[in-house]
Amino acid sequence: MGFSRFGLLIALRLVLLFATLGLAGYLLVEQGFPVATALTLSVAVLLAVDIFRFVRRTNLEVARFLDAVRYADFGQRFEFPGVGAGFSELGTAFTQILNRFRADRQNREAELRHLKAILEHVPVPLITLRPDGEVHLWNNAARRLFGSNRVRHIDDLAQFGELLPARLQALHPGERALISFQLDAVEQTLAVVSSEITLGSRKENLISLLNIQNELDGMQIDAWQDLVRVLTHEIMNSITPVSSLAHTAADLVADVSARIVNDDENAELKTELGDVKDAVNTLARRSDGLMEFVTSYRQLTRLPDPDRSPIVLAELFAEVGRLASTDWPELGLELAASVQPESLSVSADRQMIAQVLINLLQNAAQASTSGQTVELRGRLGARGFPLIEVLDRGHGISDDVAAKVFVPFYTTRKQGSGVGLAFSRQVMIAHGGTITFAKRDGGGTCFTLSF
Repeated sequence: MGFSRFGLLIALRLVLLFATLGLAGYLLVEQGFPVATALTLSVAVLLAVDIFRFVRRTNLEVARFLDAVRYADFGQRFEFPGVGAGFSELGTAFTQILNRFRADRQNREAELRHLKAILEHVPVPLITLRPDGEVHLWNNAARRLFGSNRVRHIDDLAQFGELLPARLQALHPGERALISFQLDAVEQTLAVVSSEITLGSRKENLISLLNIQNELDGMQIDAWQDLVRVLTHEIMNSITPVSSLAHTAADLVADVSARIVNDDENAELKTELGDVKDAVNTLARRSDGLMEFVTSYRQLTRLPDPDRSPIVLAELFAEVGRLASTDWPELGLELAASVQPESLSVSADRQMIAQVLINLLQNAAQASTSGQTVELRGRLGARGFPLIEVLDRGHGISDDVAAKVFVPFYTTRKQGSGVGLAFSRQVMIAHGGTITFAKRDGGGTCFTLSF
């Protein structure tokens, strides 16, 4: 309707213009009317200017509307004041169209924000890998996985493992794989799944990097606990009557020996009873020792849930240092503790973590020689999580032993029980963390607790 009135207004203006021009022509032919002729021509010029301004103004408003649509400037308004009723309706239509565009855009932006919020909170790290090697981290989980390390290109991933870039590039769409990942000297296992995404003519791989190391460690601990539980149960069932009978036999032999202590005719019997007594006492002691040995392993299956509380590492180190290094001056050893930043703290079970650190410090002392220093450090790792390190300059851990240091019952010391490191690992897994070790340049070992 607006455009019909626009045509009517143009037609009326053109009719008036042509009529005025006709009248001016007539007056020119007739002559004798110079004033009327000049006035008529003036009116014709004014009508022509009016038509030009009318069309130009309309074109400008239409162009403004199209520019508003092109550049998504949905704040524009089209009122067309003074142009006429038809164009007021046209202006209203333009405004309604822009309002619809604005509403649709706001809905899309709201939906996009919603999807981004969901993506940010997905617990699985998500990255995209483009054919040119560009890497994009899509959510918080991915940024936490790589920490403060710069990851913009596939080559940047080499810092987490020399083979990691090649393994990721070799993944086919839909392929699943297990890949090793190392950060802060802690090796993790990632379950990797690749999917291909096509955006127009561009293709890229969407890769999920799920860290399953804690789950693997937990399953391994559960398996060890089940094994220890069965073994300790069966051993205790067998050794308890043996220990009881050994003590009973030792008491009987002692009673008989006491009766014939002054009987010279039974000298040979006394000698034999003495041998029996020694054998039975040895059996009783070994039975008791075996029962204590088995009892010590039961702590691996009875670890309570951590009672977490904030622990200032500087205070914890001071407490643990006093307990673990009491006799170190006599051995010629020193303890150097440091925390950066000084206010660094962890949320953990104080008693459990203290016992873990005491175990590690005792191991470090046993591996060290006089004149050496054992270091106890607290710091922030590359991902912003607290790390505790126990470092020594001892003989280190050989390659054949390295794979078994956390295995329950395994020990390289004659008086060792093989419980300390297994217990420490179980404590860290219960806290959702890890315990790892690495060889130090120049000799020695570094054990790292990662929270």
